[in-house]
Amino acid sequence: MYDYIKTFIPRERILFHEPMNQHTTFRVGGEAECFITIQQEEELVKLIPYLNQIEQDYFILGNGSNLLVGDKGYRGIVLKFDGPMEQIRTDGTRITAKAGALLAKVAVAAKENGLTGLEFAAGIPGTIGGGAVMNAGAYDGEMKQVVETVRVIDREGEITTLDNDTMEFGYRTSIIKNRPYIVLEVVLRLAEGDPEQIGAKMEELAEQRRSKQPLEYASAGSTFKRPEGYYAGKLIMEAGMRGYRIGGAQVSNKHCGFIINTGRATAADIKEVIEEVQERVKERFHVSLEPEVVFLGDF
Repeated sequence: MYDYIKTFIPRERILFHEPMNQHTTFRVGGEAECFITIQQEEELVKLIPYLNQIEQDYFILGNGSNLLVGDKGYRGIVLKFDGPMEQIRTDGTRITAKAGALLAKVAVAAKENGLTGLEFAAGIPGTIGGGAVMNAGAYDGEMKQVVETVRVIDREGEITTLDNDTMEFGYRTSIIKNRPYIVLEVVLRLAEGDPEQIGAKMEELAEQRRSKQPLEYASAGSTFKRPEGYYAGKLIMEAGMRGYRIGGAQVSNKHCGFIINTGRATAADIKEVIEEVQERVKERFHVSLEPEVVFLGDF
């Protein structure tokens, strides 16, 4: 398998036993058996059908901002976009970004070109590809409001363009959550605005984040999806879980919707805290909390 992959991906971009704690915002996780950086769409066109044909497990990594990798690692191939797959370009009121581009950088590009509508994304730590998959949002904004089209590749290596309606955006979901698609590129349709006002709005939202969220600790942002009719953080607080801790993992005292790594947490610590929070909230309020966090590998 690796001999074949090396025919079209340079050896220096194929790593073995790569520590995943360097690639997640939780800063925990064991080794990936193989870690490959992807710089061209053509590489995926050759690689994805082959991996599916031989039934090789693989995972598409964005910025690792909603990912918990087990301490025993992942026995598969992690694919991460790099270089040209992070490019951003602007044309009028449209921004075209490759899937590996960080949402924060796309938001800055929008501001610099006097385009408004993406201010909400300036503090989201993920990539635009991941943001499109999960319809990322914050402060009354979400990707659904600004996405025009999404280019994807399927298991057979076929490339398709999906429009906003076809994406079937919902709360923290899209059609891609249930289909074997990989995002290649996202086109956003924004509106003309004043760069100074856009910058001021971005700073206002950043200050709200700093004051309300435990940004000084490693975390995956909001750990749970918002249950219908409730707020996850409020339920967790009222269940008496503020500050609850196992090992180095803790329910944040600042915002109970965040589970943080206080410095020496293991993935198992974090997973146990998540499960204990779910159990307590279910027991107290009969509400099931669904994690936003994706679990990968062996714990």
